Amino acid sequence: MYSYSDFDRNFVSRRNQQFRAQVARRIEGALTEDEFKPLRLMNGLYLQLHAYMLRIAIPYGTLNGVKMRKLADIADRWDKGYGHFTTRQNIQFNWPALTDVPDILDALAEVDMHAIQTSGNCIRNVTADHFAGAAADEVMDPRPTAELLRQWSTDHPEFAFLGRKFKFAVIGSESDRAVLQAHDIGLQIIRNAGGDIGYRVFVGGGLGRTPMLGKELREFLPAADLLPYVESILQVYNALGRRDNKYKARIKITVHENGIEEIRSKVEARFALQRAAFGGNDQRLLADIQASFAPPAFVSAPIDAFLARQNSDPVFRSFTDTNLSAHRHPDYTILTISLKAHGQTPGDATSAQMRAMAWVAEQYGHDELRISHEQNVILPHVHKSDVPTVYDALHKAGLATANIGLISDIIACPGMDYCALATARSIPIAQQIATRFDELALEHEIGALKIKISGCINACGHHHMGHIGILGLEKRGVESYQITLGGDGTQTASIGERAGPGFAYDEIVSAVERLIYAYLDLRNAPDESFLAAYRRLGSTPFKAALYPSVQIAAE
Repeated sequence: MYSYSDFDRNFVSRRNQQFRAQVARRIEGALTEDEFKPLRLMNGLYLQLHAYMLRIAIPYGTLNGVKMRKLADIADRWDKGYGHFTTRQNIQFNWPALTDVPDILDALAEVDMHAIQTSGNCIRNVTADHFAGAAADEVMDPRPTAELLRQWSTDHPEFAFLGRKFKFAVIGSESDRAVLQAHDIGLQIIRNAGGDIGYRVFVGGGLGRTPMLGKELREFLPAADLLPYVESILQVYNALGRRDNKYKARIKITVHENGIEEIRSKVEARFALQRAAFGGNDQRLLADIQASFAPPAFVSAPIDAFLARQNSDPVFRSFTDTNLSAHRHPDYTILTISLKAHGQTPGDATSAQMRAMAWVAEQYGHDELRISHEQNVILPHVHKSDVPTVYDALHKAGLATANIGLISDIIACPGMDYCALATARSIPIAQQIATRFDELALEHEIGALKIKISGCINACGHHHMGHIGILGLEKRGVESYQITLGGDGTQTASIGERAGPGFAYDEIVSAVERLIYAYLDLRNAPDESFLAAYRRLGSTPFKAALYPSVQIAAE
């Protein structure tokens, strides 16, 4: 894990002092809310529906026990005893008082954390594969690349006031666990035919009111060319990007309006100039960063207790079947902690649960935790012999729900319960769907299924990328929920297709239930997933289940 240098600590300290003065001026009335808004946004502070909300950066989703425990302390001292983990691997506190925010930022700085650039029209928190450094299918750990991008982009004077927010994601595997093509720039670490490490570069992805998948800009970019190349992309976007209409200001629109070939031509031309400006300091910095991400000292030990517990305890076996993933070391596993207990708010964790996760990581997880874009928490390095003890500790804390990848493992934005932009509620819909299918005892029979819910067109819940996506809108003063089908956020990415008219608040859960029963009847084998069945059959039979009184034309 990257450790702050004296420069980093001094930078954050000065930034916090600056913002403390800005908050004081706002409270005194020397700054209007309009004048204060861009200042607070660059420090992660939003004005939400009921109160301020502070979004704290967890770069590429990586933190340790000390950092997690500090978040728990902040939740207890300055909030309401819980935090909300987000789809950008951040954490949000929904109830801080403006007068307390400078103290919160200083508390974060004590453990090398901050809220810089978690909002605003700048380069946001860089995300990465939450299995980074542990995945069995990994070419290279993507976190050093993400940290290099974080340092390069923080307070970069040329990109501090872009036309709109700008998002990076980095993966190091063939499997995409970071929704690469939904980002402004997506980077996949690969090896070419000669065995050299480099990047496959995607540009122009994004969701919101105009969802688009990123397009391949470079099939292979040598690793040493990364910063000058992405800087060239940003410069081209800064020059061409729309500023007359904020809804058309994202780079996806720039790529769409100019075409990928024209963008590629301009980026390559700029890159030829930009490359000469980098004298190798970036690569020396990257080498130092990579040293901070050395893998833990893995040990080999018998796993008999793990196997015995699996054979004797069906509840434990259910947990291991859903919440464990293959690790690069055969004696280890990647353990995902679900923050989606049935009926609870997706992504929320209490301060007590944060402390429990910190303790488990320190004792049994080489002191590493990851936040996923799917709003769960990962212990990336757990020896299989320790899994029974970890499970028991998580169960005691209410964190042992065995539902990773299943229908109740729902991504949901805060919706109209918190967000001033939302037009419908998201959280209650997620809770009701999870509870309904738990009561029906169908989760494990259904198998792998991604439901994603957004409370407005901004798509913070990634509904476009859900196998079943739900978009909440306001229609003539009433909440209406549109369903999309066939979305996919992996390496076979696709944007979901709208199924038809929306459903009322009290109809949407039943509509999803009809959809699921139709899938169970239509699949050709118990292991054919919902997405595979949809791709095989098309939308017609699923639309027929959603709208039984409507004649659906065959595709």
